[in-house]
Amino acid sequence: MTRIIPPRDLVAGIFAAGLVAVPGLPHSEPELDRREPMQTIALSLRDENAIEASVTIQRTVDEVFGFYRDFKNLPRFLGDVVAIEQIDSATTRWTIQGPLGIRVDWTIKVTEERTNELIRYETVNSPGLRTCWEIHFAPGAKAGEMVVREVMTPPLGRLGRAALGLIGKFPTEEVHSNLHRLKEIMETGRVTDTSYAVVGKFVERQRPHELKK
Repeated sequence: MTRIIPPRDLVAGIFAAGLVAVPGLPHSEPELDRREPMQTIALSLRDENAIEASVTIQRTVDEVFGFYRDFKNLPRFLGDVVAIEQIDSATTRWTIQGPLGIRVDWTIKVTEERTNELIRYETVNSPGLRTCWEIHFAPGAKAGEMVVREVMTPPLGRLGRAALGLIGKFPTEEVHSNLHRLKEIMETGRVTDTSYAVVGKFVERQRPHELKK
């Protein structure tokens, strides 16, 4: 028997594919900054349904794994994640700000974890629109560096990515930008790459004395 997905769930589910996906973003700023980030990410398609990218970070594997595994850190570099609430040791609730003023909540469950090697997690709200992520961690070619490799499988494959493009979401480019921001925050403690993120999310507010010339 064919399962009919409610239209609201379909829109929200397709939108969630843009994650890999951020405190208090207003509904009045749904636009994305689409400027291209620095080309430091290896990006490829594993198959027609998955997006794969990797980045080299000048930090140790345990530092980066520990930072990433605390999901409350993810809004610091993911372009459209507003907030993450811990439900239990394996489950979190993510609030995502999207285009057209859409804001949705998704329940994310960690399905596999190997310390300093792998975190696999997926959405659990709608089985027919599941988005899955694999985040691989490995030592780099040089001492003191490591590699993060992300594989994201959005719902509905190429069709889902095409539908996202119609509403201004580009998951391939967002994976690229999010990994670059992870590199920035791990190496420098701050984010300067605002590409493929909600406008204003990563813009540092100037202090009053800095506004005076």
